[in-house]
Amino acid sequence: MLLQEKYPEEIKGILARFPHKKSAVLPLMHLAQEAYGFTSREAMQEVAQILDLDPTHVLSLAGFYTLYYEEPVGKFVLEVCNDLACALRGADEFVQMASRKLDIPVDGTTNDGLFTLKTVMCLAACDRAPMLQCNLKFEEHLDEAKFDALISRLRAEAAAEKAEPSIVEQISAFAK
Repeated sequence: MLLQEKYPEEIKGILARFPHKKSAVLPLMHLAQEAYGFTSREAMQEVAQILDLDPTHVLSLAGFYTLYYEEPVGKFVLEVCNDLACALRGADEFVQMASRKLDIPVDGTTNDGLFTLKTVMCLAACDRAPMLQCNLKFEEHLDEAKFDALISRLRAEAAAEKAEPSIVEQISAFAK
């Protein structure tokens, strides 16, 4: 059990914040994703075991929520909202430009493992489209120049190892 061995204090802190163990499933799935790099079947089974849940319950949540990746992803996951409202504000063209600049298809990851490009439905920022969510942080009113600046900044952060706090660090702060 990698999670229980590697993150016992985080698990204890998460469980302490919820009156019902089952309610801790989403934070524990984030923790598992950080530990494995994605929500592998093994990770989902560990979460289910920790919470005394049927593994199919955890599997169904991983399939429903776009923040849980069932395959490995890059260090920075760029999720571009392309629902109708965002598409009308240029999201589809933005996705094409991002795909071209990163030299990857949608759902692809760059060769250096830094970026995965995805499309998602509704990030609730229609008035700020084109926009994307990068590792839980919104980037809004995007155009080609802002995208180039974002990619340059993220590459520099990765090179300096000064990226945003990991999910584990965010969960640890939440659990305190």
